[in-house]
Amino acid sequence: MKAVLFYGPQNIKYEETMIKPLQKGEVLIKIESALTCGTDVKTYRRGHPVLIKQVPSGFGHEFSGTVEKVADDVTKFKPGDRVVAANSAPCGECFYCKREEYNLCENLDLLNGAYAEYIVVPARIVEKNTLILPDNLSFDKAAFCEPLANVVHGVERTEIKSGQTVGIIGIGPIGLMFARLAKLKGARVIAAGRNPMKLKLAEEFAHADEVVDLIKYPNPEKIFKDFSDEGRGLDVVVECVGLPEIWERAFSCVRPGGTVHFFGGCKSGSTVTFDTTKMHYGDVKLMSVFHHTPKYFREALDLIASGQIEVEKLITDTLPLDKVEYAMQQHIEGKAIKFLIKP
Repeated sequence: MKAVLFYGPQNIKYEETMIKPLQKGEVLIKIESALTCGTDVKTYRRGHPVLIKQVPSGFGHEFSGTVEKVADDVTKFKPGDRVVAANSAPCGECFYCKREEYNLCENLDLLNGAYAEYIVVPARIVEKNTLILPDNLSFDKAAFCEPLANVVHGVERTEIKSGQTVGIIGIGPIGLMFARLAKLKGARVIAAGRNPMKLKLAEEFAHADEVVDLIKYPNPEKIFKDFSDEGRGLDVVVECVGLPEIWERAFSCVRPGGTVHFFGGCKSGSTVTFDTTKMHYGDVKLMSVFHHTPKYFREALDLIASGQIEVEKLITDTLPLDKVEYAMQQHIEGKAIKFLIKP
């Protein structure tokens, strides 16, 4: 098959590779739609200590497709089934799984290789995190299940409620989906970012109540507070950038008794500084949520299938498989939200 393989930072190759023979419990999927992702861009630029275990490695992790072949012991799926598979599945047996903290599973089975004509899905992901698509749902929309599942998890854990004022700092695909879900929860949403393409989508996709251009207003704290009830600060602030200085800025926008959700992951070894007086005496809740679980993956599929989240609006363009490196470069230059890759 044709595939894009990762050999090292800024070294990916479009080439022929062998399709791995199916082992017990595995399924071979013909990829119909794949999506580029910010995590893939970070991996392309500097590698990834968790996702890339060895090189060369499969690359890409958001996809949907058609079951091509199943192992002899698989009865849950059959050739021709339209499916979406997550990029991980918990073991169900470790310390964290026993406490139903499945996203923290110590043996999380991770899957890469979506930028290819076919992908072999490991047995555990087949069993726990592969879903049949509704007949009326396109492959293109279904491929959004994995990124949306992360956001569904984040929104639920943040406990966003109707009537709250919620600020989203950073409006890439994740920030935009966070803003959209907060609106669906009944919150008033203010979103801030720099990229004109993303600012437009904050209005047209997320339906944010107010959108702040950080190029024009590089210090938006006053705007955020003015947006909040009685100017006291936001009920919830969600950081979707992953930079220490933005983590600190997000903290300055929340009201006493509010919640700051650090959703964007910073570079390993990063540190931040907070005013401990405000944090302690202001009763501010600081939190982060990592990844997703089978529950949230299913909820994401339901949200997309229901039409409540028009994920297709986040597609910048459609590209063939041999243009993945071009897609990575476009992301780095700030010229894309998500590319749809059609093998």
